Amino acid sequence: MSVNSTDLAPALLLAALAVSGLVASDWRRVLAGRFVFKPLAALSFIWLAVLLGATQTSYGQWLLAGLLLCALGDVLLMFEAERAFLAGLLAFLCGHLLYAAAFTRLPVNTGGLALSAAPALVLMVLTLRWLRPHLQWPMKAAVPLYILVIVAMLVFAGGTWGQPGALLILAGAWGFAFSDLAVARRQFVNASRRNGLWGTPLYFGAQLLLAASVAWQTAA
Repeated sequence: MSVNSTDLAPALLLAALAVSGLVASDWRRVLAGRFVFKPLAALSFIWLAVLLGATQTSYGQWLLAGLLLCALGDVLLMFEAERAFLAGLLAFLCGHLLYAAAFTRLPVNTGGLALSAAPALVLMVLTLRWLRPHLQWPMKAAVPLYILVIVAMLVFAGGTWGQPGALLILAGAWGFAFSDLAVARRQFVNASRRNGLWGTPLYFGAQLLLAASVAWQTAA
């Protein structure tokens, strides 16, 4: 889809300002700032996907549905209660599944699937070994399931290798997965404010890359 770069500027500017505001708010522990900037940051990646034609292809529609669920997860994770965290986890889990479904709308590269499986499984094993001592019920069941879904999403992202926009898909999928480590560390291991300094920009950057990938899928 051909889009004038000036048409994208408002969404990208919103992303830059909202993510910067969110990082600053979390660092200074300004709760009101989180409630303002996080929804705006989530809106930016949905806006970008729509501007780039997400509604016009099957791939884009599945991906947009995933982005919307992730935005819901962002809103739920603004709250500190465990029930809100579990609901947010479920929203993100469904978002990952929809991303995986979107990736299967493109021609599948079996070599890419195979090559992506090994590093994805390594990430799963290392993450579970790291988190398991810190998990209590019901997180002992929810977190491994969530990680398994992330692995599936990463493997299917690898299957897009060779397709237009595949580098955006791979960078976005892996960036999303690694940003989840910051969330996990904050929630279960160490609630240091430093988690947000790298995790928040990485997460929203990854979502923007995935949103941008719809521009290359003109018929999928």
